[in-house]
Amino acid sequence: MKPFPHAHAAHPQWRVAAARVLEQLHAQMAGPDHAAAPALGLLYITGHYAPEAEALLAHLAAALPSVTDWSGTVGVGVAGNGVEHFDEPSLSVMLCDIPRAQYRVFSGVAPLPRDAAFTAHTALVHADGHAPELAELVEELAERTHSGYLFGGLAASRTRSVQFARSGAAGPGVFGGGLSGVAFARDVGVVSRVTQGCQPIGAQAAITAAQDNVVLALDGRPALDVLLDTLGVTLEGDPQPALHAVRATLAGLVEPDAPHAQRTGHFGADVRVRHIVGLDATRRGVALDERVQAGMRLAFCQRHVAAARADLVRICAEIREELAPQLEAVPAHGAAAEPAGGRRIAGAVYVSCSGRGGPHFGGPGAELQIVRHALGDVPLTGFFAGGEIAAHRLYGYTGVLTVFTGATA
Repeated sequence: MKPFPHAHAAHPQWRVAAARVLEQLHAQMAGPDHAAAPALGLLYITGHYAPEAEALLAHLAAALPSVTDWSGTVGVGVAGNGVEHFDEPSLSVMLCDIPRAQYRVFSGVAPLPRDAAFTAHTALVHADGHAPELAELVEELAERTHSGYLFGGLAASRTRSVQFARSGAAGPGVFGGGLSGVAFARDVGVVSRVTQGCQPIGAQAAITAAQDNVVLALDGRPALDVLLDTLGVTLEGDPQPALHAVRATLAGLVEPDAPHAQRTGHFGADVRVRHIVGLDATRRGVALDERVQAGMRLAFCQRHVAAARADLVRICAEIREELAPQLEAVPAHGAAAEPAGGRRIAGAVYVSCSGRGGPHFGGPGAELQIVRHALGDVPLTGFFAGGEIAAHRLYGYTGVLTVFTGATA
């Protein structure tokens, strides 16, 4: 499998950015080092281009006749190899050289089929964050895949929220609401990891009493008391210092049936980070932006730049190790990683929380530069989302890195 053609560009006018992207794609497809006629295109745009999404997709499809199928969405930013375009008019495209028989594009108009001709093993998913019962929709879709593993994220836009889902030449391929994406067969090699952007600041505790979205007790103690003790603050006297500390704090939740693992350095993929949306002084409770139940576990946490960087490096190392136990060192100036006798990375999709980009990692593009340094000069696309999807759950403040793999020559 040859590397996937990929390109990105930023410009106030989408036609200019699209022309630059097409020039790069055509040059790669004409050379010997990339796939010459890929059929599946992944397209991510920022909200600046969303009002003209139909025209943009039609323009790209006409200029790339071999690409019959498209999927993608809108983000606050888009990603390329080693670069991010955050909150500026831009787009990122990757053309996947995957046989048509091994994937299916789906949407609310054309749902993932249930037939013997195609068995979904994994799926790239784009979703509208305002869709009713979104968590249940994600879980139901995961159940329709053989592995139960989804990867992707929620559309994020200051303007129009759109998703791209086009199979063949029929229809405009631009939708709003619900879920869309691409399901892949077992033969499509995929390796995926979740990286968290928060660090626990206290011990994990069991939720022993809860009502709706309010945590009432942790290990038998009033949840508000546990929170204040963890932060070392009090609501007595001037409450402003305490409220300021609470606003900088989040909660990491673990489902009751998840294996118990004590962690001190970072959160694993079993943890979902949620906002604290209120304090219940009467019941000494802490309100979150998600329903909770007794039996869940919770650890208060805060965003932490150094921990986020270290955890991102960790998942990149895990991906490289899974591809081949003995990898050559990644070249300093960018040839793709080539594990002898193992699998190579043909392309990658990185979905990161819109709250992680830019300064959170130390400067513009720093997050994507970490990925490039760790994986090498591999084709990459992605977007900065309003929430992330991994396995069968919704996440926040995370990055989901997924690579498509093929055997080395």
